[in-house]
Amino acid sequence: MTQNSSALTRVIGTYECKLDAKGRFAMPVPLRKQLIHALEEGFVLKRSVFESCLELYPMAAWRAVMQKLNRLNRFVKKNSDFVRLFTAGVKCIEIDGHTRILVPRDLIGFAGLRKEIVLSSSIDILEIWDKQRYEDAIGNTAIDFSELAEDVMGSMPGDGLS
Repeated sequence: MTQNSSALTRVIGTYECKLDAKGRFAMPVPLRKQLIHALEEGFVLKRSVFESCLELYPMAAWRAVMQKLNRLNRFVKKNSDFVRLFTAGVKCIEIDGHTRILVPRDLIGFAGLRKEIVLSSSIDILEIWDKQRYEDAIGNTAIDFSELAEDVMGSMPGDGLS
């Protein structure tokens, strides 16, 4: 895969990993191959806005989000509050020499991470879930995926996708 490091990477896949006693997990080989350029730049790890999970942004994806946030008028209280809450607990993360990521204790607590975790792709970021919470979220029968798909994707211009 050739791409320059400033381009956003579309991540594909769901991977199960284990946290060690220090809160580290090894980046699975298929992800390392997809994120080859991001490994050099590092990542940003933050709390999810909507779920009890974490979001791991390759630095290029984080910069794109920050560009959007920088356009907000910070003299509007709602905007300032949003930026503060969105960036609360944000951590810069690097992969160590053994291709492991250290998840800080406060973020482990927020996401309720235990030993078994799931890394799930979400376009250009990875979500990091406690395995049981992930299975509960995916298996949530309160959400009718076919209705959700129709509501979200049904109004998009026809492009032949189905």
